[in-house]
Formats: sequence, C-alpha cells, structure tokens
Amino acid sequence: MHVRVQEEPFDLGTEVDQFIRIQDNVGAVVTFSGVVRDTPAQDLDAMEIEHYPAMAQAALEDIATQALNRWSLADVIIIHRFGRLTLREAIMMVGTAAPHRQDAFAAAAFLMDYLKSRAPFWKKELRGGRWEWVSSRTEDAEALARW
Repeated sequence: MHVRVQEEPFDLGTEVDQFIRIQDNVGAVVTFSGVVRDTPAQDLDAMEIEHYPAMAQAALEDIATQALNRWSLADVIIIHRFGRLTLREAIMMVGTAAPHRQDAFAAAAFLMDYLKSRAPFWKKELRGGRWEWVSSRTEDAEALARW
C-alpha cells in the first residue's frame, strides 16, 4: 500500500510504471487520475485544495486498507495533491493491482467514489478574482452509497 499526500506535482506515467514494476503475479492494473477542469463558464483561474495533514493521510490509508480487505488486491496506490493548482494539472491518482481485472476495476471505482465524496480535502476555486468554496455534490455521495 502506497499513500502520499503532497504539494508537488507528480508524473502519472512514472508513477504507473513504478507501481507496475513492483507487482508480482498480477494480471490487472487499473489507474485513474483526476485533473483540474475548467468550469462550464470557462472562467477558472486556479483551484486551491486544503487539508489537515495527519487527518488526510490517516483517512487515505484507512480507505486503502478497506479496499485491500474487500477485494482480492495485490496492492493499492493513492496520491493526492494539495495547494494551488491550475487547469489540467493532476490532482490525484489511484491505482489498484489484482490477479484479475474485475477486482482491480471495482476497487479503483470504490476508491474514487470515496475520494470524491468523503476524503478530508476542501476545494475552492478562483474565478474572476474571487475565491469560492466548492460544494459537495449529491451525485458523489450517491455513488459512494452503492458500496
């Protein structure tokens, strides 16, 4: 299990390559990366992600452990950034490694649903010189409820 909460950017290709290289006897690796996207009005200047370091690290380690216990996984990686980010920058990534694809896909979806709705990160957007907090979405909570 590999969990990192960091301010600095990461290279998705490098992270995935390293994650695959340390796996033994797996037939599937599923990865997902979330990036900063523009608003419908195309007016996003930046996004700021805040967190409490110890709380965020512990929460991500706990959800990774839950995934490892629930599915037949060999390994999990979660990287989540904080600080100021701009358009198209990677915010986070998850990766799951498993003997078979079904468990790898299901666990990755579970982790993503958790990160989107319950992980202790708070986001605000800079638009037109004003910062506004991003509200949670009902759809994200509903997606997590299926698990």
